[in-house]
Amino acid sequence: MEREGNDYDLGGDKSLPVSSSLDDNDKNSILNSTLLLDHVGEVTLTFHSNGLSWKLMEPLENDVSSCLGIKYVSKIVTEIKLSDIYAVELIDNRLTHISNLPRTTERTCSGHDIKMYYFTVHGFIRSKNQPSQWILAEYTFGHKHLQTCQMWVNQLNESLKLEIERPKNLLVFVHPRSGKSNGCRNWEAVAPIFSRAKVETKVIVTERAGQAFDMMSNITNKELNSYDGVIAVGGDGFFNEILNGFLSPRLKAPYPPTPPDFVHSAKDNGDSLVVDENEILEETSSQSEDQFPLISSPNQRAPKISNSNSEDKAPEFPVPNEWFRFGIIPAGSTDAIVICTTGTRDPITSALHIVLGKKVHLDIAQVVRWKTTPRSEVEPFVRYAASFSGYGFYGDVITESEKYRWMGPKRYDYAGTMVFLKHRSYEAEISYLDVGLEETNSTSKRNRESSLLQSLKAQRRAERCICRINCKVCNEKPNNAATEICSLTPHLYSEKRWVKSKGRFLSVGAAVISCRNEKAPDGLVADAHLSDGFLHLILIKDCTHASYLWHLTQFTRRGGSPLNFKFVEHHKTPAFSFTSSGNESVWNVDGEMFQAHQLSAQVFRGLVCMFATGPAV
Repeated sequence: MEREGNDYDLGGDKSLPVSSSLDDNDKNSILNSTLLLDHVGEVTLTFHSNGLSWKLMEPLENDVSSCLGIKYVSKIVTEIKLSDIYAVELIDNRLTHISNLPRTTERTCSGHDIKMYYFTVHGFIRSKNQPSQWILAEYTFGHKHLQTCQMWVNQLNESLKLEIERPKNLLVFVHPRSGKSNGCRNWEAVAPIFSRAKVETKVIVTERAGQAFDMMSNITNKELNSYDGVIAVGGDGFFNEILNGFLSPRLKAPYPPTPPDFVHSAKDNGDSLVVDENEILEETSSQSEDQFPLISSPNQRAPKISNSNSEDKAPEFPVPNEWFRFGIIPAGSTDAIVICTTGTRDPITSALHIVLGKKVHLDIAQVVRWKTTPRSEVEPFVRYAASFSGYGFYGDVITESEKYRWMGPKRYDYAGTMVFLKHRSYEAEISYLDVGLEETNSTSKRNRESSLLQSLKAQRRAERCICRINCKVCNEKPNNAATEICSLTPHLYSEKRWVKSKGRFLSVGAAVISCRNEKAPDGLVADAHLSDGFLHLILIKDCTHASYLWHLTQFTRRGGSPLNFKFVEHHKTPAFSFTSSGNESVWNVDGEMFQAHQLSAQVFRGLVCMFATGPAV
């Protein structure tokens, strides 16, 4: 924008369409105005099709520093992409003291105060120290004429409406006692972001265990279709409750396969068991028979499970669903799922991912408990997991921690120590589908020389394909038998080879994602992906206290090698089955207890969509 002498009038409308007065960089602009940017000064603001940019009319006095006689100009933000803007607000006119205006403007203004109109552009910047963390940023522009500010607000809002991926209406569940009882506090901290972005939210603060499950499983599809997604303000266990409430009555999919000699394979001959469309399977065991119900609630019946649905639900709300997404505002003890999907455990960052309509697909594991009733009929009980299912050590820790709920998140550390000292192992048989992938555990190299082993470990760490934003592995479409098996319509599993591992195990774990958290920076499996259609089966055989402690400490180190031990088996597979014998532990499914003597599981590739982009690491 051109000026001559002192003819500039702060209140004059300097908004222009594209004209010859614009330089080459502004020729594709839609709007161009001279405005006052708070805390910066007089700028030329230009709106392009992809965002905003602004130029200082003159350098700031404190913006220049010198060293050895050389002047350096510090960098300030001069642009913001439209995709990074989540709201624009028009601010009522206010009096601005002349001392707060740029010096050139002071000379053209009389008196001590001047009435100005403002509009604020709300966006974010990325943290320099933590690339995955997003920090709120506001840019407030002022002008003496209301119509100029209104013109900018209208133009920006019209452009934001074209961002069709952004949600308009969300269902929000808040767990008030999650983690350190931060659920309500964290929601109050991010609620203004949703309000500014004009996202309608129906907020439900849960009052009992299982309430979110009940509401999600019983909500009609007509109401569910009115939302763009559901948000969990809590931890991994709370998200799991909402996820199960959503999937249990709606997902139509075969049950996991079982090996030919599996006890409960009589009805399906090793293939997937599909329930009749009119059949609804219900948990019938009493509280005394099953000490650990699906959702722990004093007077709650176990939920109904079916692979079909009522007339109201299945035809109108298909699963998987591309437009309906899940979000998490972290308020739990570990928040592994949100760390793996956004890269950080930060409520503000998660809220920005949600209002900006980000999307990433997430694998979901279907876990089925097979059980024999007094009539010797197979009665499957289904659970879905988004992060991890563990038996033995992991199940004992979650069971032990229930005794110390009053300790808050610290109960897991205490319970983990107690369980480690007891050093229990369990007799079990695990069968997994071998899909012909390259062996991932290091037991085949156990006899190599120490120097060669260290070299291989270093090379493996360097070659780790870490899941991140725009991950090529997750975005790759299935094009071979190894990945087709992970789809919602698995082809014949009989084509694949079942491999068995039998003995005493300290733990059995199945990781859907890497499960990164603050205590395990690389997670359980550093190179696990969000949506590749595979489970990482980790079998820890019985070993000495010292060996097991060394294995566990490897999880706490960035770049550690917890899987490179002789007593560790690591297999990448789409499905596995489990049978315990003798004394039993309990399964830990996404932080919730799940007792099962016989269990099988399979993973569905990219079954749900999350409001996230993946970590930026």
